[in-house]
Amino acid sequence: MAFERFKKFNIDELIAKNPAEPRDSSRLMVLNRKTKTIEHKIFYDLPNYLKAGDTIIINNSKVFPAKIFATKETGGKIELLLVHPLEDKSIWAVLVREYKPGVKLTFEDGLTGEIIGNTENGEALIKFNTTDILPYARKYGHMPLPPYIEKARKHAGLPKEIITDKEKYQTVYAAEEGSIAAPTAGFHFTQNLLDKIKAMGVNIAYITLHVGWGTFKPLRTEPSEHKMLAELAEISSQTADIINKTKQTGGRLIAVGTTSTRTLESFTSENGTISPGQKWTNLFIYQGYKFKAVDTLITNFHFPDSTPLCLASAFASEDFIYSAYTQAVAMKYRFYSFGDAMLIL
Repeated sequence: MAFERFKKFNIDELIAKNPAEPRDSSRLMVLNRKTKTIEHKIFYDLPNYLKAGDTIIINNSKVFPAKIFATKETGGKIELLLVHPLEDKSIWAVLVREYKPGVKLTFEDGLTGEIIGNTENGEALIKFNTTDILPYARKYGHMPLPPYIEKARKHAGLPKEIITDKEKYQTVYAAEEGSIAAPTAGFHFTQNLLDKIKAMGVNIAYITLHVGWGTFKPLRTEPSEHKMLAELAEISSQTADIINKTKQTGGRLIAVGTTSTRTLESFTSENGTISPGQKWTNLFIYQGYKFKAVDTLITNFHFPDSTPLCLASAFASEDFIYSAYTQAVAMKYRFYSFGDAMLIL
């Protein structure tokens, strides 16, 4: 199995329970692929590695409170995780532990639903009595925090969910509602840091990829056999123009996170040109992939059997990433969603 050696690290005590305060005070490990050197910095040092004419690509998808609760006809309670709507907006793909077609569900404020089937990915299909479930989710839903954060908080004697999670589990530039998990590499940016970067002559360009559970679906096979679930991605004409101009003038594309990276690579032709548009992408990047767009990557520290770790290893080599993780554990870096960052040059 791939990345088996990463599993030897004992990082339970290193799982971050909250983001750094302020956000750009998180640690930043800098990996140089050419020199095979590693530096240890703070995220607010990022501008030292940028230059005018570069473009930073960030995913502006916004997490919505996708965890909702219902009552079955038997009186039992059931927890649902809204994933995405179908073409008929009253029907949603939903993650739920156990379900049977025909089961009717009752929610608050008169909302009802019925399980009508399932998707090929194992999600339940629920038809609601409304074509817009988002207002209900905003009012009654809970933020879909990763289970490992809830577990780490519980182990530390903290509540698994706190009222500020709706702001904390979100980037400062989140705008397009639709993700059930945050593009966490962006957690480290503050508005002040973004303003400083812009003042240097570095472009900030936005793409959108609505993160689904497929991004975090663990590998149970070799990477070549893993099936990535499709997620909806979009690049505007304005962003495409900025990116293409950056390439033409010798600037670098700095992708913030694996979701931004997969989006850029999905919309880039073999000659390196980005085309605007919207599409579902199931691009899975692992060792051997030839990057067409991204020059530099900002990412977090990931699970051993995760697709983001596959992507980071494809970008920097598995051996180099393993060396970085060895140092991160020894130096007690903070891991996972709310954890510290890595800049791969």
